[in-house]
Amino acid sequence: MTLYRLPWVTWPATPSRMLVGRALIMASAACLLSCVGLQTHEGVVAERDDLASQVALLEASNASFTAEQVDLLESLEDEREAHARLEQEAGQLRSLRESLSQNLSAREAELARQNAEVSRLRGTYEALVDDLESELAAGQIEIQQLREGLRVNVSDEILFASGSARIGAQGRDVLRRVAGQLVDLPHAIEVEGHTDNVKIRGSLAKRYPSNWELAGARAASVVRLFEGEGVDASRMIVVSYGSTQPVASNDDAESRSRNRRIEIRLKPVSDPPRSEPPERSPPEPAS
Repeated sequence: MTLYRLPWVTWPATPSRMLVGRALIMASAACLLSCVGLQTHEGVVAERDDLASQVALLEASNASFTAEQVDLLESLEDEREAHARLEQEAGQLRSLRESLSQNLSAREAELARQNAEVSRLRGTYEALVDDLESELAAGQIEIQQLREGLRVNVSDEILFASGSARIGAQGRDVLRRVAGQLVDLPHAIEVEGHTDNVKIRGSLAKRYPSNWELAGARAASVVRLFEGEGVDASRMIVVSYGSTQPVASNDDAESRSRNRRIEIRLKPVSDPPRSEPPERSPPEPAS
């Protein structure tokens, strides 16, 4: 007799018992397979959930990285714009520095020129004082060094006879010595004629209707003498003030004598040379 042994029972093998045994074996196998499948499913689900969690973390990390990348790109663009502005400002500063350097060089050159001019004028002033010492002592000439130039005030008494525009011998001697100091100077020379306020009378009025004409004629006589002594005519100008700029009251003879004078002023040449007017086309002939 065949016996079937199960872990929990043992009985003799009969056809019915064999069927029951097979059924029990199959049930046990199914139970085993079911338990194994359940455990595998739970592991897969857990693994899936773990993977899903990791994916979520990766997606969150990627989103954070993307945001940081955008911030970095924006920051980089801001840095580029700031760099461009700094380059532009640096270029402007370089241009300003070059301009200031050029201006400084020009100012230094102008200052050197002015210093040389002052030095030359001082030399001229000292030379005139030495040459005209006696006339200065007699009060017939005044020499004054101005901020920009020189002024020589020559009394009418040593230059002209009363009512005349002709220079006398003493006047020519004085003016020649003055001209000798003016020849090599670069300054403009303004010769001013001044008179007292006494009106021109008698036959003299036919030649000089007023003090304007007399003062102008006397100043012109001085300029002609300077030109004859070698002073460049293009540097000189004649001005008549008549009796409009007195240095004394005109109330007495001594005051009127002081007002009758020739003033020679040296001035810096600051005005540009006068340009020639453009040539005009001749008009077209009428048809």
